[in-house]
Amino acid sequence: MKQLEGKVAVITGAASGIGRALAVACAAEGMKLVLADVDGDGLSATGELMPRGIAVRTTRCDVSKIKAVERLAELAFGDFGNVHLLFNNAGVAALGPVWSATPEDWQWVLGVNLLGVANGIVSFVPRMMAAGEDGHIVNTASGAGLTAVPGSGVYCASKHAVVALSECLAKDLELAGSELKVNVLCPSLVKTAIADSGRHRPVHLASTNPDSAPYDRRVRAGMEASEVSAGDVARMTLQAIRDDQFYILPHPAVRLRVEERLRKILGDHKPLQTDGHVAPKDEP
Repeated sequence: MKQLEGKVAVITGAASGIGRALAVACAAEGMKLVLADVDGDGLSATGELMPRGIAVRTTRCDVSKIKAVERLAELAFGDFGNVHLLFNNAGVAALGPVWSATPEDWQWVLGVNLLGVANGIVSFVPRMMAAGEDGHIVNTASGAGLTAVPGSGVYCASKHAVVALSECLAKDLELAGSELKVNVLCPSLVKTAIADSGRHRPVHLASTNPDSAPYDRRVRAGMEASEVSAGDVARMTLQAIRDDQFYILPHPAVRLRVEERLRKILGDHKPLQTDGHVAPKDEP
């Protein structure tokens, strides 16, 4: 898809971070926007960043709930007639060793990170296919969806699943003869609010890993040192859509860790802790 002006984009997780940056980037292209998030205040702040003349709808949406995502689709298609770019971007994180992760950690993280993407696909893709126009489904995974990161087992599991789901979706669409394309976004550490995503965690899922603190400090330090901004990621993502690039890897270090992981798999070697480490600063 080369021409973005006048197209319709739906972005979940639009209240902050990469989602907000995607909204700003899409608005700069002259797109019509439907922005969704559980964070109503953050969503309003994103809406205020949109330039005059850009058609924007904002709505609170818990992507882990299929009915909420179906309502989001009704809003988008009802107001704008079609959706050309679907950014399944909402995400949360829970940290700590796998053995001390709580059932609530699993339910919350998989509910948002994996089911949120699946709900987006189920609610939007059939209608996008029926429209018969060019379009892209962009699923936000992570560099942690391509490697293993100590203290991030729950998060990594959810993001590896998003990568696999995106690969399967691309094959399914090709087999169906659809014009729709898929991209999977796999950034490493970026200065976003994901480390604070627990502030919107449902009360009934509040019980979390008791051993998360040292991992949380490490991730925050890495995010603060990151030289790749959310805006950088958004610009790279729109360019990848234009270039029909399936895997989007904004951080060169992720590519190196993927290569190392594949060498270990093909060489039948066990993974070591340094595979996909959380570095204090992004490697060049």
